[in-house]
Amino acid sequence: MPISFSMIVLNSQLIVAVADGVPKFDIARSCKLDLAATAGLSVDQSMKSCMNDEQRARKQLAGQWSKFPAPGRVSCISQESIGGTPSYVSLLTCLQMGQWAR
Repeated sequence: MPISFSMIVLNSQLIVAVADGVPKFDIARSCKLDLAATAGLSVDQSMKSCMNDEQRARKQLAGQWSKFPAPGRVSCISQESIGGTPSYVSLLTCLQMGQWAR
């Protein structure tokens, strides 16, 4: 089935819109799911630590977002969508690794 030019233009605009700003993740949900996979720390300690790490990473992303190339942002956001537990820490790592690889 051939893809029309208008569909390509529409889809490319959606991708650019996604990459224009730091995405919004539910870090409380992600941290709770991560907690289920950890052992050794108290629940309160682990949850607090996870939330702090995520908030710091989001703040760092907000300050550096425009410095990351748009294709890298789109690629890393897509990777974070896999599995249903996106993380700002993971997104930041992906973007930084993309810069180092260049």
